[in-house]
Amino acid sequence: MKLAFLGLGVMGFPMAGHLRRSGHAVTVYNRSPEKAERWVTTYGGARAATPREAAEGAEVVLMCVGNDDDVRSVVYGEHGALAAMGQGSILVDHTTASAQLARELAAACAKVGVGFVDAPVSGGQAGAENGKLGIMCGGSEPDFAAVEPVLATYAKACVLMGPSGSGQLTKMVNQIAIAGLLQGLAEAIAFAQKAGLDIERVLSVISKGAAQSWQMENRGLTMAERRFDFGFAVDWMRKDLAICLAEARANGSQLPVTALVDQFYATIQAAGGGRLDTSSLITRLD
Repeated sequence: MKLAFLGLGVMGFPMAGHLRRSGHAVTVYNRSPEKAERWVTTYGGARAATPREAAEGAEVVLMCVGNDDDVRSVVYGEHGALAAMGQGSILVDHTTASAQLARELAAACAKVGVGFVDAPVSGGQAGAENGKLGIMCGGSEPDFAAVEPVLATYAKACVLMGPSGSGQLTKMVNQIAIAGLLQGLAEAIAFAQKAGLDIERVLSVISKGAAQSWQMENRGLTMAERRFDFGFAVDWMRKDLAICLAEARANGSQLPVTALVDQFYATIQAAGGGRLDTSSLITRLD
C-alpha cells in the first residue's frame, strides 16, 4: 500500500520502519527534516517537506505526534495532510490525545469522504522497536477493518473499542492504571531496601505471584538501581494524565490516586527530572 507517516519521534520512527520493512511504499514527514532524512537513510522510502506532500496519493495516513495542538497542525490548513487526502483514504492517529479531538477529526474527515481511526498505543519505545504494541482503536468497523492489516505490522494486539474517541478513552484507562501501579511499586521497592532485603530476590519471588505486572518485570530492578535514562518520560506522562483528569472532570469520574501521582510527577519535573522515565517516582521516597 501507499502510506504516509507523520511524526518520527521515539515511537513513530520505528513504527514507520516496520511499515517500510513490510514492503509498503512509505513517505514520511517530520517537523525537523534531519530526522526524516535519517529515517530514509535507515529504511529507504521517501520524505516530504509538508504533511500535505506526504499524504498526496496515500491510501492510509498515519501520525504519531505530541499533543492535540500538534495533531491539528499536521492535519489542518493549506499544508495539512487532510488537504491532500482523497475520498476513501483513511487517517489514523496514534498520538495519545483527547477523545474530544478524535471526535473532531472524525467529523472533519467525514466531510471530505475520508475515514478516521483514533489508535493510541501502549508498550513504550521497546514495544515500538520490537513491533509489539497494544493498539486501542476508535472508529467505524469498515475503517478499522481496512487499516487493521497495516497496524498489525507493529501490533501485539489491535482491538476496536467502539466509535471515534473510544481508543483515546481506553488509553486513558491504561495510563490511570500505570500511574497507580508505578507509585505502588516505588513504595514497595523503597520499603524493601529500607528493610535490608535483597531486592533482586524479592522481585524474583513476588513477580511470580499476585503482585506481578509489566512494570515490575521491566522496571523493578532499574528502579532499585535508580536508573531512569530511558523509557517513557515524566513530561509525556504528565501530558497524558492531564488528559485523563480533564476527561474525569467531564464525565464525573473520581481519580484521587491519579491526581496525587500527577502531583508527585510535578515535583520531579520541578527538580529537573522531566525527561526521566516514569519509574523515577521512587526518587521522591529517598
